[in-house]
Amino acid sequence: MLKKVKYAHIPAQREYSFHFDHVKIKWNEQITLHQQKTWELSYVIVGSGTRIIGDTIEPFSRNEIILIPPNIPHCWSFDELDANKNGEIENITVTFSEQLLEKCSSAFPELETYIKKIQKNTEALSFKGETLVRLQSILVQMAKETTIDRLSSLIKLLSIISSVENTSAVGRPIVEDKKTKRMQKILLYVMNNYQNTITLEEMAQLVQLDKSSFCIFFKKMTGKTFFSYLTEYRIESSCQMLTKTNMAIAEICFASGFKDIPYYNRVFKKIKAVTPTEYRERI
Repeated sequence: MLKKVKYAHIPAQREYSFHFDHVKIKWNEQITLHQQKTWELSYVIVGSGTRIIGDTIEPFSRNEIILIPPNIPHCWSFDELDANKNGEIENITVTFSEQLLEKCSSAFPELETYIKKIQKNTEALSFKGETLVRLQSILVQMAKETTIDRLSSLIKLLSIISSVENTSAVGRPIVEDKKTKRMQKILLYVMNNYQNTITLEEMAQLVQLDKSSFCIFFKKMTGKTFFSYLTEYRIESSCQMLTKTNMAIAEICFASGFKDIPYYNRVFKKIKAVTPTEYRERI
């Protein structure tokens, strides 16, 4: 059965100035595409897959930490193959408001410079190197702390994430116009259903266009035909399986949405310049 695309509403956390959440949930129970008025720091401990943040859709892997400014739509779609033995993924999320940043800056002059640097961020950031390691350590420790102790740790987090060193942009805000919303709906549908047969008719119906208009719209927005994009997405998905699992190549072919093994092999070599077997051997 195909999954329906939904936009989630995230209620504000009014009891506290920030919210800490450490969860282990089934790989397919992660919240759908959503946005909120708060900042979000997200740490994927177990799991990998594909994420959408603003205008960007790309693969992600375990151990990444992302800082997302307010009002940027985002979601993580996890692969079942990289869940734990119970079919679960694990992540830590810290959300905090713009008001908290203002109050910290006002109450603690020592933090003002750090806070201003954070507030200048308009793009989602991924952390690397020593910065990533420090953030991971603090977030894991926060899972063991009381609410009061977590407040102290939050101050440490703010001082670290204010630095743009060891970061890369992974998503920009999007203009909320009709075309962008339509495109976002298409990409999210592909992300959730690429393993299944997807027809031009159902895609056109999804965004209330006829088939010809849909093809013109998609080509104008991406520079690619819809099926070229879908094929490339399936190949990238199969690369993740080749890297992270011991599945047979025939299994990976079908699990990534292809129906014919020789065709999968030909397309894979055309896009990656190597066969699936050669790709796996190079890892």
